Amino acid sequence: MKASGKLLGLIGSAVFAALILPRMGVAADQASTREAGVWQKHELSFAYLGFTSTYSCDGLADKVKLLLIAAGARQDAKSRPGACASGFGRPDKFARADLTFYTLVPAAINSAPGGDQVAGIWRPVLLAARSPRDLQTGDCELVEQFRNTVLPMFATRNVADHTTCVPHQESGSVIGLRFESFAAAPSGPHASPQAGGSQP
Repeated sequence: MKASGKLLGLIGSAVFAALILPRMGVAADQASTREAGVWQKHELSFAYLGFTSTYSCDGLADKVKLLLIAAGARQDAKSRPGACASGFGRPDKFARADLTFYTLVPAAINSAPGGDQVAGIWRPVLLAARSPRDLQTGDCELVEQFRNTVLPMFATRNVADHTTCVPHQESGSVIGLRFESFAAAPSGPHASPQAGGSQP
């Protein structure tokens, strides 16, 4: 039963990706126009509370950084293990991670004075099982909490959330979160979407 449940979860993620990715390709073409943006700094103590998966504090920090970069945070994002009762590499029911990261906000809606402007674009993001590669179905509740706690710190639009997490089991859980994120525009023909821009 457990194996068949995992298979159903993988099939659900594959179907979601098959339906969404073609639309995201169109969105990428429509979102390629550059506009000025300003970096905003964020600091957060992220406390994970979930029923299905348990993380060590260092494991949680690594996974949250993966989500930060995927969502469009600047490449220098820092995610450090928080104060945990368990030692390094040991699962902790109250795992924490201390986050310091920058997100890009369109200059037109940025209310803070000053700051160097950076060329930004709206780029499509898909969070699903294996997208990014190290994201797994068991991370479903983490994605839900990231969506609720951290994603509002990003400039996003066209959010479509089809994530369904079944507590205490992976069977039937599906990660399906897509949106457009305002991120730094590539600085050259082979640059990543996060490249370029001055550092505040």
